Amino acid sequence: MMPELPLDQVRTLLAVVDEGTFDAAASALRLTPSAVSQRVKALEQRTGRVLLMRTKPVRPTESGEVVVRFARQLARLERDARAALGMSGPDEPTPLSIAVNSDSLATWFLPALRRVPEELGLCYELRREDQDHTAALLREGLVMAAVTSSPDAVTGCSVRRLGRMRYLPVASPGFADRWLGRREGTALRELIGNAPVVGFDRRDDLQDAFLRRLGPGSRASARRHLVPTSEGFVNAVAAGMGWGMVPDVQAEPLLSEGRLVRLTPGGAPDEAPGRTVDVPLYWQQWKLDSPALAAVAEAVAAGAAEALGDAAPLPPARRTDG
Repeated sequence: MMPELPLDQVRTLLAVVDEGTFDAAASALRLTPSAVSQRVKALEQRTGRVLLMRTKPVRPTESGEVVVRFARQLARLERDARAALGMSGPDEPTPLSIAVNSDSLATWFLPALRRVPEELGLCYELRREDQDHTAALLREGLVMAAVTSSPDAVTGCSVRRLGRMRYLPVASPGFADRWLGRREGTALRELIGNAPVVGFDRRDDLQDAFLRRLGPGSRASARRHLVPTSEGFVNAVAAGMGWGMVPDVQAEPLLSEGRLVRLTPGGAPDEAPGRTVDVPLYWQQWKLDSPALAAVAEAVAAGAAEALGDAAPLPPARRTDG
């Protein structure tokens, strides 16, 4: 007979992961730290797996991620059932955790959330993460949905194409004149290797992706400034700290004002059709029959269709079963 997962033990494991320590979880659950520890150990014995890495903060193991994901799904379904039965208090918030990349958060994502009906009473916990890594938060059970660059569904999730974010290679006019000004017979790929560059963080590959399009021998300067906020990144480029790849929705107003110029293969700061980097974006979410999650998904899809190129004609969903 297959052993059951006691719900009190499952909820306790989730509390430890969310709070980061056994003591903090004990405070949140109004239990003693010893009781919390005993529940987690009992669950580990029942599953025959180590579920937590006892670090600070604690982190779930691969097996622990499965239990944490189950705990969050269970909590989501319980809240939806309580709401449907009229058992929720009038001011009881409905939390929803979502992972989203910084550029989406700074541009189209928050207006999209405004489309969600207010009567649902949702309370969002937004986790900012690079679009190439948001799926990992889904896999770990830390969020219920994510804006990601991966079309491959995390186990137990559905995938929906949102569109693409287009990034333009830009710099301030003064920076372009100093570092990338036209020199007879000199291509941009030869000049740009000496020019300072702005990156979001150490995992930001957009600038290097643009350089790869310039052809063999293109490389970025070792002088790389890291500015880990979307608004700060744009401001750093506009201030002349370096060149960088900026989302078109953020770049276009500054281009019109003359505060930014586009970079071209020939080195001149003029329009360069085709010299962009497009990042596809997808919406991944747990496959739950949850009205709240469904409402958010539709709002995000509608907002993306207006803000991102090529979103509208794409198929609505792609699923895999795990």
